[in-house]
Amino acid sequence: MKVFIKTFGCKVNQIESQWLAEKFESAGYSVCRDFEPADACVLNTCSVTKEADRDAARLLRAITRRNPSAKLAVTGCYATLSPEKILADAPGSLIVKNEEKEKLPEKLFSVIAGTDGWKISGHKGRSRAFVKIQDGCDAGCAYCLVPLARAKKISKPAEAVSGEISELKKLGFSEMVLCGINLGEYKCPETGAGLPGLLEKIFRLKENFRIRLSSVEMNCLAPEFLPAAASGGEKFCDHFHVPLQSGSAQTLRDMGRRYAPEAFLRRLEAVKKVFPNAGIYCDVIAGYPTETEKNFGETEKFCAGAGFSGLHVFSFSARPGTRAFNLKPLAPEAVKQRAETLRALDKKLRRDFAEKLVGTSQRVLIEKPGAKGEGVSSNFQRVEIQGAKNQGEIIKVKISSARDGVCLAEL
Repeated sequence: MKVFIKTFGCKVNQIESQWLAEKFESAGYSVCRDFEPADACVLNTCSVTKEADRDAARLLRAITRRNPSAKLAVTGCYATLSPEKILADAPGSLIVKNEEKEKLPEKLFSVIAGTDGWKISGHKGRSRAFVKIQDGCDAGCAYCLVPLARAKKISKPAEAVSGEISELKKLGFSEMVLCGINLGEYKCPETGAGLPGLLEKIFRLKENFRIRLSSVEMNCLAPEFLPAAASGGEKFCDHFHVPLQSGSAQTLRDMGRRYAPEAFLRRLEAVKKVFPNAGIYCDVIAGYPTETEKNFGETEKFCAGAGFSGLHVFSFSARPGTRAFNLKPLAPEAVKQRAETLRALDKKLRRDFAEKLVGTSQRVLIEKPGAKGEGVSSNFQRVEIQGAKNQGEIIKVKISSARDGVCLAEL
C-alpha cells in the first residue's frame, strides 16, 4: 500500500513528516512522491500565513478530484485551527490536530507507532539531519497564531537528544540542526537544564560533528548562552537566525514583542564579540497594520546598520484569532513596496557578507558534490567548490572570491 505525505511550513513539520514516513515504512507501507497513485494521502499543514492555508486547500481539492478513492488525513496547524474549512473542501477527511499527530498512523491504518519524542533516522537525500528538541510557544505576539495551534510547551530529555545525535552521526550525518517552535524555551524535563546546558552536554560527545540552531529568539542570546555555544569550538555553527520583525520601537510594542531595538542590537553586538564571522539573519515583517512610513523607515535603517548577513522578509498576513486580525490593514500597494524595499536590502546584505568572507578559511558541509560542487559553511554562507567529492563531508576551504552573494573556493 502506498502513502503520499506532503509537508508545508517549518522544520518541525518536516521532522514530524519524516517520523510519520518512517513509521509507515516500518509497518510495511511504501511512501510515494505523487498523490495520484497513493492509497492514502497525508497533509502536514502550516497556517502561519493566508498563503499557507490556500496552498493546503488547493492540494486538498486536487486530491479529492483526481484520487477520490484515497484515504485522506490532514494534520498540522491548518488542521488544528480550521477543521471546518478542510471538511468543506474534502468531506470525509480524517482531521488530526497537532497534539494528536503522533497517533496519526494508528488513526489512519491502526499502526501502533508509540511516542518516542519524534526521533528520526535522518532525511533521505539530505546532507543535514534535523532533531526536534522542543515544541510549543505561549509568547502571544499580536500577529501570531502559533500559540493557538501549538500552545503546549514540551522538551525532549537532554539524554535522548544526545543519544539521537550520536545515532545520526553513525548513520553518516555530520551536521545536525536543533529545531523547535521556540528553542529558547527548551528545558530538559529530567534535569531542568536549558539550552546552554543541553549544548554543553552535546559537545561532550566524542564524535566529529557540528550543531546548528534553526532559529532563536533574542532573549535566548543571554549572557550564559554564548559561553556554552563557544565551548563547542568547531562543533558549534556560528549561524544565528533571530526573528526581529520590526526595527521600530513603536511597532514592536504594537506587535507584542518583548524587547526594544536597542536591546536587540546589544545582544547582536555580544554575539559578534564571541563569533566575529557569524552569519546573523533575521525575520522581518513588512506592512504591519499600525506601521507608519516613519516606523518603516526606522526598520529599514535598523536592518541596514545592525550588521545582518541577510533578511527573511514577510508581508503581513492577518490571521483569524490573533489580536492583529481586526486591525485596519495598510493598502496592499504600500505593503508590497515595503517588502520589495527590504528584499532589495536583503540582497545587498548577502553580497556584503559574502565579500567580507573573501580570504578567510571556512569549514563547508558538501551538499552537492561534483565539478560544480556546492556546500554551506558553518556561518550559513553558500559556497561553490570545484571538484567537491563526498556529500555530507565537512572540508576546510579558503574563500577566493564572491559573486552575487555566493562565495567561491577551490580545493
